[in-house]
Amino acid sequence: MDAKRVQGIGFAALMGAAAGAALGAHRGPKSALKAAALGAGALAAIDGVARARQRENEIPAVWSRIAASGALAAPVGWAAGKAGASPLAVGVAAGAVAGAMGIRPHKVALGPVVGLAVGAVMRDRPPAQVAAASVVAFRTVSQLVFREPQVELLAESATAEQMPFVVPLEARTRYVGTSYVRDLAAATGGAYEEAAADIGIVADLDALKGPEFDPAGVDPLVREFYEHTTRFTLDIVPRWRAWVRPGYLLYRTLVARPLGQANVPMNLREAQRGMHSRIDTITGDDGVVSTRGWIRSFAHNGEPIYVGIYTTYRHGDRGYVSVGFPLPQANFTATLAPRERGDGGLRLTSKAHDGQTGHYLSYIDADSRALTTLGVPGFAEELDVYVRDGELRADHAFSVFGLPFLTLEYRIGRK
Repeated sequence: MDAKRVQGIGFAALMGAAAGAALGAHRGPKSALKAAALGAGALAAIDGVARARQRENEIPAVWSRIAASGALAAPVGWAAGKAGASPLAVGVAAGAVAGAMGIRPHKVALGPVVGLAVGAVMRDRPPAQVAAASVVAFRTVSQLVFREPQVELLAESATAEQMPFVVPLEARTRYVGTSYVRDLAAATGGAYEEAAADIGIVADLDALKGPEFDPAGVDPLVREFYEHTTRFTLDIVPRWRAWVRPGYLLYRTLVARPLGQANVPMNLREAQRGMHSRIDTITGDDGVVSTRGWIRSFAHNGEPIYVGIYTTYRHGDRGYVSVGFPLPQANFTATLAPRERGDGGLRLTSKAHDGQTGHYLSYIDADSRALTTLGVPGFAEELDVYVRDGELRADHAFSVFGLPFLTLEYRIGRK
């Protein structure tokens, strides 16, 4: 048995002991000790069996994760009871927290409902038992109702060649910011150029040719935008759905701004202050541009909006666009397939379901460059670029778990 597996089982035993003690504490110290021993043995056995059955690049079985979450909830419920919380209140709170951790809006709403039901049925039981039962009940119901996975472990210690749909470029500091490409060039070599002239986010639209997309049918203005993006200016109108605004405001304050990445305008007033757009490049010794970083920032203060590294690749007879968003020691990649619109426009979609498109969060080992990659199938986006009344436009729509939450509308003009 390897050391990692032993450590995992040992940690599970500690969780089980804490849960057992909390569940048996209402009967006195001796009962708490006996329950702690039983809990340690039970959760260690569950974890051991789950790890023995776990295949490579696979997360532990769902039943073992449900048991672990129930064990974690028990001591918290015991502490809440000591603070004076009633079993009903503990059930609702435990369900609400479990639902919030599921992220999906449906789960957020379901969590407190399940907790309320469990708390009502177990109103005469100790709060520790109510908390554990509420979390286990919610996780079980959630697993039965929402059967499609939210996150999938795709690879552990894989090479970049094995994961062509991932952009294997991370931020080497805690802040990404508008100097990312310059810092990348300094770390990896190559000739850096800030605000490269007359360059596009893709080198040649023909690289995307495939059975569902013929570049010959694309309007010349759309082609020019992709191949010579820096010739154009962009005005953006963000349209957030009301239900996501509070969560996005919290994310933006706590994550996006301190990170210097994925900081989309909150409203039209903010967007109308203007934004700067440039493409920084890194060129290899062969004279070919190897890295294209499209960097957008607010015009009034230079604060980053986003830093995206644009690449294209081919898999079989199809071409794809991958956009990598660097994060500290990680990368969030959107891989999109091209589709014809019928009006000379181009649609890039993550919904091709072809084993390549999708969204991927990857940890990148600083020494070996190995990738540990999670797929995020609940997230989806589509980008339409088209010409209407002689004007170039774009609509960038995002959804999570089938619920639309943001559309970015662009009007694109020549500089």
